[in-house]
Amino acid sequence: MTNSFQPIQENKRTAIVDILRGWALLGVVIGNYVDFRYIGMEKWIMKKGIFSQVISYTNLYIFSAKSWTLLSILFGYGFAVLINNVAEKGKNPVLFFTWRMFILFILAFINSAFWLGDILKDYAFLGLLLLLFYKSSPKTILRNSIALLLCVPFLMAYINTIKQTLPNVQSTATYLKLFYSGNWIDLFQFNLLGTYYQEMISLPYAVTVHVVMFALMLFGFYLQKINFFNRLPEFKKLLKKIIIVTFILAIASGVLFEIAIHYKIKFPYFHPVFWIIINTMLFIASGISLLYTNGKLKTLFEYFRVSGKITLTNYMMQNILAAFLFSGIGLKIYNNLPYWFYFFLAISVFIIQLFISKWWLSKFNYGPIEWLWRVLSYRKMFPFKKETAQHSVEKEITPLT
Repeated sequence: MTNSFQPIQENKRTAIVDILRGWALLGVVIGNYVDFRYIGMEKWIMKKGIFSQVISYTNLYIFSAKSWTLLSILFGYGFAVLINNVAEKGKNPVLFFTWRMFILFILAFINSAFWLGDILKDYAFLGLLLLLFYKSSPKTILRNSIALLLCVPFLMAYINTIKQTLPNVQSTATYLKLFYSGNWIDLFQFNLLGTYYQEMISLPYAVTVHVVMFALMLFGFYLQKINFFNRLPEFKKLLKKIIIVTFILAIASGVLFEIAIHYKIKFPYFHPVFWIIINTMLFIASGISLLYTNGKLKTLFEYFRVSGKITLTNYMMQNILAAFLFSGIGLKIYNNLPYWFYFFLAISVFIIQLFISKWWLSKFNYGPIEWLWRVLSYRKMFPFKKETAQHSVEKEITPLT
């Protein structure tokens, strides 16, 4: 039984899921790198040139918050796949996944030392809550997901009325000294404090964002229960309807929300911003899924797929690289350059990672962080480097002893 306890085999991975992960990774690096433009000043007093304003709106409506919401769905989907695999092998899913999330907490702490907006800790925490539903029926999971999403606008409006006094790590001189310092320990302290104050105890993030994440994780869990991504050809008509409806809603809600912002309309009881974000995310994800199902953009999607297979490695490397680029321990770029620079730098890093990912997976079975996570999760060694064709043939013809 122990020898048969293995991760999901390569030929059983669902390509579109990895493609969507790869796409989401683009939005993540853009969002994270653009945020470095704001460290040291208040966002609302920052001036942008016309070109930077256009880029800013592009980021806002296509990428901003669309990536982590999509990744939340894919995390829930991956959770269900893994739980099924573990249960089929006769292992205890609860013990296995609890241990796996504990390891993810450790990786999250390491990542938080380089980037003050870590999301891995959230996945680890909410992954444990998903265990409460691992025996639930698809209908139960879907109903809970919908119920939470329906509550989000009311919850957000209420949370926004609660006054909470927390230090702004990104603009307070005392904390900025740590970011500008050339000392590694100072930078780590700055990032860990930022993660603590801006996410862990900040109510809008700690409550509202986590509810959104968990609702979407449950939705991803439901999609795996009905085997959605492996049955995309059956859902082509549904995908087309989703694309049309979400596109219309995205345009209408976006215009109305901009009007509300212009006239400084407040939302004391019902704040729809996350509904707008999720709607746009579903439009983009459905469009990518339909293009893939129709056999379009095969070369591009292949690069997204290999990047998505080592999402964790690429994500953490993006953050480590950013620490060297922007902070006092590296090139000290800080917030000195135009908005568009950070946007296009992020895209450049992502493109480079696409090629590196393709080369890496031609030589190795896993990304280095994925390999480490698997080894620690399953508590056994897995071959890291791919076997050469000659070595594989030699193994086949060698008699067993």
